[in-house]
Amino acid sequence: MFPFVFLTFLYFLVGFLTTINGQFQGPLKIAFLSDAGDMSNTFTTLISLFFFLGYLLNSPLAGKWIDARGYQVTMVRALLFMVAGLLLYTLSSVIVVNWGDVRFHYAGGSVPWGYLVFLIGSFCMGTSAAILQVVINPYVSAYDLPGTRPAQRLNIVTAVNSFGTTIAPFFVTMVIFSGVSLDSVQASQLLVPFLILATIIVVVTWTSAKVTLPDLSATRAEGGRKLARSIWSFRHLTLGVIAIFFYVGTEVSIGSNINLHAMELANEDGALTFFGHSRLVIGGMDMGIPALLATLYWGGFLVGRFVSTFFPNFNPRKVLIVTTICATALICYSMSAENLWALCAVGLFHSVMWSCIFTLSTQGLGAYTSKASGVFMMGVFGGAVFPVIQGFCADMAGSWHYTWIICVVCELVMLAYGLWGYKPRQQDLVAEA
Repeated sequence: MFPFVFLTFLYFLVGFLTTINGQFQGPLKIAFLSDAGDMSNTFTTLISLFFFLGYLLNSPLAGKWIDARGYQVTMVRALLFMVAGLLLYTLSSVIVVNWGDVRFHYAGGSVPWGYLVFLIGSFCMGTSAAILQVVINPYVSAYDLPGTRPAQRLNIVTAVNSFGTTIAPFFVTMVIFSGVSLDSVQASQLLVPFLILATIIVVVTWTSAKVTLPDLSATRAEGGRKLARSIWSFRHLTLGVIAIFFYVGTEVSIGSNINLHAMELANEDGALTFFGHSRLVIGGMDMGIPALLATLYWGGFLVGRFVSTFFPNFNPRKVLIVTTICATALICYSMSAENLWALCAVGLFHSVMWSCIFTLSTQGLGAYTSKASGVFMMGVFGGAVFPVIQGFCADMAGSWHYTWIICVVCELVMLAYGLWGYKPRQQDLVAEA
């Protein structure tokens, strides 16, 4: 049980810090990008771009490390990237606080160099998250925990991951920017929280190097063994990478940009309320509706994944088809009624899509599994592409309202994978032979 529990804890960290990274878009737009001009939304969404660039560039490297050195060494290396990212976050704040006049100028505005350091830190954090997921997904899927099935085990760890994503928006609001309204956020407030987080991750890294994880040799090519086929020759995997590209694109677009849309609506009297109130106050602290919307969206992941753990024999293909149809309907309704509360509910249906697509994409791959997990994680780069495209469209249109059409397109691509693209060819099911 211990290896499963420990990796589940690491998956919690991945979800927690990934969402924190996205939730900094709003505060950093105020603290770092006040002079960015008409391109402020585009520059803000670069945080997601750099984070998920780590997935695109370094996910295949993780698969190679697993084959060469095993799961545990690769996991420790991933955590070292996380420490580096948190330290760069802290450095970015130091630069802005002490040398805020040192800026990158362009036609129409300027951006402090400290923000560019933050983007590099975001890249390191994305690299860490990518490598950890390349380790955890195939390990948990193949790990023989009595009384469980692969998709069920993935839903368990992703449910804990969702707990991290759910509490992260409130951590940003209540701990890092405690008691401060969004329009008066200061870069200096980043220093201590991120130094504390870096210290915690150092301890986790040391622990990860000392614990013993059983090696699952059947899921990787040991000792430099050459595999007969290219990993891209498996059609259902290749299409699964495309599907996950669009899945993470819509997942992150909603999770990161819903608060920016909410900030836009909050400036319109009566446009965005919670039970008739334009502000949300918890324990005497002004939280703001944007934080609530993000929490409800990620909270839907927690609920959906928790409930799914009680259904070990669910059919991943059928679940993927039903959830994509429901998510598409909710996004369309949200746009037509300009109702962001309906958009929050999409999280409930997004919650099980990851495990469904991963399970369908890696079925029958045997010794190719670890390498497949690496290339599969490249698809997570969609989380960088679509939020930036959406931010650019919002700048061009002057509103976020109809930019959610991008998410509808993503849902339809996943639906197509569930209907036609999931089915492996016969030669792909006998890869080990």
